[in-house]
Formats: sequence, C-alpha cells, structure tokens
Amino acid sequence: MRWYRSRRGRRRLFRERRRRDLFFAMLLCLLSLLLGDPLVTASFTAGQRLTEKAIEMSTGAGKAVGLTALHASSKEISVWINRINPGKADVSANNSDGENRLLKSQEDTSSGSKANEVSLLQKKRRKNWNRLKEKKMAQILLHGTLHATICEIDKLHIGFFHKVLDGIEGVVGLKKNAAELYATVDLEKARVGRTRLLEHDSNPRWFEQFHIYCAHMASQVVFTVKIANPIGAELIGRAYMPAKNLLPGEEIDTWLDILNDQHKRIQGHSKIHIKLQFFEVFRECCWGRGVKSPKYPGVPFTFFAQRNGCRVTLYQDAHVPDHFVPKIPLAGGKFYEPHRCWEDIFDAISNAKHLIYITGWSVYTEITLVRDTRRPKPGGDITLGELLKKKANEGVRVLLLVWDDRTSVKLLKKDGLMATHDEETGNFFRGTEVHCVLCPRNPDDGRSIIQDIEIGTMFTHHQKIVVVDSEMPNGNPERRRIVSFVGGIDLCDGRYDTQFHSLFRTLDTAHHDDFHQANFSGATIKKGGPREPWHDIHCRLEGPVAWDVLFNFEQRWRKQGGKDLLLELHELQKILIPPSPVMYPDDHETWNVQLFRSIDGGAAFGFPEEPENAARAGLVSGKDNIIDRSIQDAYIYAIRRAKNFIYIENQYFLGSSFSWYSTDIKDEDVGALHLIPKELSLKIVSKIEAGERFTVYVVLPMWPEGYPETASVQAILCWQKKTMEMMEVKKPGEYEPSEKPDADTDYSRAQENRRGMIYVHAKMMIVDDEYIIIGSANINQRSMDGARDSEIAMGAFQPYHLSKRQPARGQIHGFRMALWYEHLGMLDNTFCHPQNLECITKVNKIAENNWDLFTRETLERDMPGHLMTYPIGVDSEGKVNELPGMEHFPDTKAPILGTFVGYYPSILTT
Repeated sequence: MRWYRSRRGRRRLFRERRRRDLFFAMLLCLLSLLLGDPLVTASFTAGQRLTEKAIEMSTGAGKAVGLTALHASSKEISVWINRINPGKADVSANNSDGENRLLKSQEDTSSGSKANEVSLLQKKRRKNWNRLKEKKMAQILLHGTLHATICEIDKLHIGFFHKVLDGIEGVVGLKKNAAELYATVDLEKARVGRTRLLEHDSNPRWFEQFHIYCAHMASQVVFTVKIANPIGAELIGRAYMPAKNLLPGEEIDTWLDILNDQHKRIQGHSKIHIKLQFFEVFRECCWGRGVKSPKYPGVPFTFFAQRNGCRVTLYQDAHVPDHFVPKIPLAGGKFYEPHRCWEDIFDAISNAKHLIYITGWSVYTEITLVRDTRRPKPGGDITLGELLKKKANEGVRVLLLVWDDRTSVKLLKKDGLMATHDEETGNFFRGTEVHCVLCPRNPDDGRSIIQDIEIGTMFTHHQKIVVVDSEMPNGNPERRRIVSFVGGIDLCDGRYDTQFHSLFRTLDTAHHDDFHQANFSGATIKKGGPREPWHDIHCRLEGPVAWDVLFNFEQRWRKQGGKDLLLELHELQKILIPPSPVMYPDDHETWNVQLFRSIDGGAAFGFPEEPENAARAGLVSGKDNIIDRSIQDAYIYAIRRAKNFIYIENQYFLGSSFSWYSTDIKDEDVGALHLIPKELSLKIVSKIEAGERFTVYVVLPMWPEGYPETASVQAILCWQKKTMEMMEVKKPGEYEPSEKPDADTDYSRAQENRRGMIYVHAKMMIVDDEYIIIGSANINQRSMDGARDSEIAMGAFQPYHLSKRQPARGQIHGFRMALWYEHLGMLDNTFCHPQNLECITKVNKIAENNWDLFTRETLERDMPGHLMTYPIGVDSEGKVNELPGMEHFPDTKAPILGTFVGYYPSILTT
C-alpha cells in the first residue's frame, strides 16, 4: 500500500483510485457492449454503432480496432450520463474546440418543447459563431521563440462545473474529490503549453513559465482554462491575446477576460494573469550562424548539458565489409575509416567485467552479431542470448529493459502484433542470472483514463542503447570506464545488413537463419527472397556523455525495473573512472556531445515535481506530468542554425499538421504538431528571400514497413503526402527456395521482378557537415512528442572541424560521403558541396535514372545505386500529385500517395 504524506501525494493517490474505479466501470461497460448485454446496449446506442462499424472494417486491424471502438464509445458517456440523470447540466462530447461544441440535450419523449428550445439555441449559437468567423483577425506568422507565463486567475467561480463533475462521478460510482484545474496555451488550434493540476480555489496560482518554439500562422494566442475529470476535461473558458500585439517584442504583462463559447464573460467576470514576450527568429543569435565557434554551448533549456572531450564512433548499417568505401579525404591529410557496429558491440559485451545494461524496442536472443566469414572472431558464432547468459554467469550485472508489447498475449497471438519477441525473450532469461524486465509504456500521472489506455497500448519504449564498462585505452587492467552505444539499430532479427543490401544472395549465408520480410504476406525463407534490406545508423559514445546514457538507464530502471538491481557505482569508485574527458582539448579528433530524449515521468524516475525546478532542468511541465522533449528542440535549434544544407535520413517524415492544407480531416484531429517539417520549409523560404543557396535532402523508405495496402501504411503515406504538400539479376549458386509464393501476389511479383525496397530505418540529420544528430527518434509526433514513445538521441560536433571560412572536413563530412557512396554507388567532387546547384542536379539525375531502372519489367544488371527519386510530382500550386502512369508502388496495388482512412485512429499513425 502506498503512503503519501504531501498534499500533492494525496491528490495523486485520489486520482489513481478514481482512474482505477472508472477503468473497471468502463471495461465492464465495453465487455457488456461487445457481448450484447441489453442493459448496456440500450445506454450506448451511438457507441454500439461505432463499434459495429469498426468491427465491419477490421481487416487486419486487430487490437487497434478494439481500441478505436473503446475510444468512440467513451465519447458517448456524456450523453449517457444525461439520459440517466435528468436535471443535470448538459455535457459536451467534445470540449477541445469551441466552434464545434454542440449542446447535448436530454432526451424527453413525453414533451417536444425542450427539443424545440434546444434546436433554437443551437441555431443561435451557430449564428453567433458565423458572426465571429466574419470578424476573425488576419493570421500572422509567429516564427521564433515565445516566452509565456500563466500566473493566476482572479475570482474564479466554478460551481456549475462542480455539478458536472458530480454527475460524472455519481454515475460511475467514484468518490467525490476536489475539482482540479489546469490551463493551456494554444496558437490557434495548436497546443503548445499546459500547466499542472491545481485543486479548485477561487484564486488558482500557477506561475508556470513556458519556453515555446513556434512556427505557426496565428491570429491569437489562446489561454484555455479547464476542469479535469477522469474521462477528459470540461471547459471553463478561454482568454485571447491578438498575435499582432507580440510582434514588437516587448514583454506583455496583463489580465485578460475569460470568455465562454459565445465570447461573453463567464460567471464571476474572472480574469487570467499572463505574461508574454516573443523573440522573432531573425533576431535570435542562433539564426543561420552554424556552430560558429568551438565554445558553442549546445542546445539551451535541456536536461543534459553538452559534454566536452568526448570520442564518437559513427556506424552506417550493422556491418561494413572490408574495402567497401574508397578513400574519402579529410582535413589534415587523413582519410575516412568506416567502423563495424555489431562487431564492436560484440567486443564490448564480451569484454565487460562489471555491468551490461541494454534497452530496446526489441531484443532477440537468437541472433548472432558476428557473421562476416572473412572477419571471424573467437566465439563469434554464439547467439546474443547465450552471450548475455555467459557474461551474467561470470558475475557481470546484466540488466535488460525490453518494451512489453501488450498485444503479445495468448488471447491474440504470442509474439504480438509488432512481432518483437518480447515474451520469447522474457521466457529465455527466466530463471537465469540475466535480469530481463518487460516494461510497458506506462502513462504519466496527468492523463485521463482514456489517454491512459491509449498510451499504455498504442505507444512504445523505443530507446536502443547498450551501456558497458570497458577497458582503458592505455591498457591499465585495474581501471575501467563507461562506454555507451546509441542509435536506431535494435539487437533483433532483420537488422543485420551491409551497404550492398542484397535481396537474394545472402539467403544461404548471413541471412539463412535471419530472414526478415515484413512487406509481403506469407514471406518465408522456404519461399525465397526478396528479403527486406535494412539501412540504419548508430554510434558509440565515450567520455562524460557515456555516463549520461548510463544515468538515463538508471532513471528508467528505477521507474519500471522492479527490484533494485542497479550496480552501486560508488562501490566501484576505485575501479571506474568518474565522468571525465577522454580526449585532450588540443586533440583535433575531440568531440563535444549532448544527449537528448523524448520521455516523461511515466518512464523515468527522479524528475523534479515542481514546475519551477522542472523548468530549470530543461523539462516541460503539464497537467501533473514532467516531459523531456529535447530531441525535438535539438532538431529545431540545428535547423535554425543551418547555413548551407541539411541532410536527413529517417524512417518517417510527417508533422506540422497545423499547417496542412486539408479538406478531408481537421488538422487538430490529427495532432502531429511537432515543428520539424515547418522549420525546414521556413528555412528554405528565408534563403530564397535572401537570394542564398540552401538545400535540404531527405532520404526515406519507399513506404513504411508493413503490407503497403493496409490501412496503417496507407494512412502514414497520406500524412507524409500532406507534409510534403506543405513544403538483381540472378547469379549461379544462389539459394534455391524449396517453395514458391502464392501466384498473383505482391510477394510473387517482387520475386519475379527481383526487386524490393531497402528499408530506411535511420534517424539522423547532418547540418553543414559540422553537426550531426543520431538516435532512435523518427520524424513523427510519436517520437517528438515526449509523452508518447520514449526515445534517445545525441547531437555532436568536432570543435576543430567547423564550417566557417572553409567547408567542414571532419568525421561528419566523411560519414556523409560514405553514406552517399552507399546510396548513389559513386563518389564525385560535386558531392563535397551539397548546397550547390551542380550537386543537386547530379543527385537528382542519378536518382531519376535509378527509379527508371527499378521500374523496368526486366533488369539486365544490378542497379548502380540505391537512391531513387520519390515517385511524385508537385504542381505550380504546391499540390502533390501522382506521376503519369504511376499510381501504385511497383509490384503492389498500394497507392503511392496513401489513402485517408477515416476509421483508423490518427494517434497510431502520426
């Protein structure tokens, strides 16, 4: 039993009990609904229709459809409450958008007068809103940084809302507790800030500060005050500040009237005290300056400070064969040398003496890390699972945090919808010296019961890290240091690949026991290729930043690891070197590195609870949750500093939905609000206006992993299209499959035409060849939100290799050139200057030629490169269209531009 002494702790205990009670009540209602209970069916008529519709369309949607039905049914609870409790105040089913709020009337079959009154009231409200729309102020671009403070509210009277909350709690049998208030900051319909919860007081005082990166078209800054309830929230009122008042850049310190949906002052004539100051991006010292100086301090307002004196090793793919990359010249007469990720991880685990800490979206015990027969290692044929057990039996503390896919249960299928092997991995280590914890993505304390279910079932732990103790470079056997690996490569099946990305030729060697093909139904090693080639990026960190990765693991273990099995590092202080530089300040190969995360208090222990302390630690507070959202901030800050070009490789590219042009869905319903695509487009626009060269390269997979015709893949392609609108010949001796794919399928056509996409799983951005971000975070809302998928990344530069008077020619430049050699199949001097028109023209020509070769009916030789132009066209109005005769991806019936899937929840696909 938990015991909370503080008032905050007692409130949290009350909320937990309330959520638990409501969860079981709703679960009972849902089960009864699905089983046809006549009592519940009578109450949830609208919800049942939505459930039946979802079931009718549940072709492969599985668990997600069930969640959609639950979410849809829950929205009808407000109507249900009014039916059971006549005389209670009307409750809106949608409290997030005042323009779309419709009065939910009580059903009165004995009299039609009330229905007529409600109808007249609805018409009056619509008329009022039409007048407001006509008077709506013109939108202006707010591109920069907004410092906002929500201070307090004066003379707040919420007796009416107490009645609403009492009605909800009375229906579901919850205890009546004090109402809790919170306030939000919105730029039009984009939510950019949210306060903590406060118990009701006539004078609630938050005094919470927000550091907000913004790139929004807005006519007003909106401050919304709500009362929290277990289902969601109820609106008290909104206050408005015209956006044009921010442009002078002076601090605004004022009281604003709180208005209702009709823009009339609420009962009690309450006011909210706010402070605002806007800093336009062009006036900020970071704009277009690059790293500028070796003394560059890193991204501000972040949890982890930048660390100096580090060493960084960059990896492309899991393995690099000998002599793959030709000589790439670097500064000082040196040449770029590639490194081998999985071989280095194998060595690091094998040589660990005290600790091995691993987190992953998936960790599969049956893979082998060493597979290159030309580079054998002693004991290299051991599987990862056996290697970890071997080290644990030697006395090394081995701890694993593996995401618990909650669909991996016997009622569905053992390995879950995502096929992460989590249950299999847990069973493998059960009863051994390896401590493996399957940890779900638990929600934070500030969510409603519906949001709890969404987060716990729809989102993941996506960090991919390995932390070990390692030998000293000088060979001192008595001292050890911490080394960490961070990036996009999970230690699981399907990830091992080289820069050749063979479809068929490795099926009887490196991939015979590791066949992975998730894009075609029924694909197996027995039926033959193509396998799914995998391109990824990772890195190794040494020096003080490696300890930051260790601290991240400790925070997560203390939150979800169960037993306190973490190694007490102070007991090893005579052995472990404390956090300290591993490179001398005058060493031209030294790195400055900063760690970033997307994570919240539901997944990490030890975040400060008070908003003031959280803000000082670079964290974002909101509705009784503390969030680290520094990965998104790092991308924004790097884009704003960029001078000449940006090169991105990522699994997804969608976001900034507040700027989408859309007629089939409301942007606020999508919720992909992160700024990265919008920041890129605004950077390009600014360079065009300045008459300067600037180029952005984005490398994506042909489609998101999965069957391309399915709803989830088509939805993501649709979101990517909206985001863009905003801005092998067979050889002798090859593996012969014992079976054949089913005729007239995507799989059979891909095998017959001997082609298939390389799945780009990388999460990387390079800016001006001087700054690099590598991590686990995709460019989508799930990864950038901070309160959805948990992520980790690093941002780094070499102080002696900056793009100042001459282009940077350090390790980052060499790494990019090696990647381009992998993708384009050649090196060219024009590639050294990506911003130049000659380089853009050459890359586009190569990519177009590769697409032409890829789509031919026959191919007489291997393609010279892998990079292809994305098969879309853009008209003069910026609309993204299909290319003539190219509606579907080759060998499939999947539309290239995706399809809007109305019944599929956007929270899953954004």
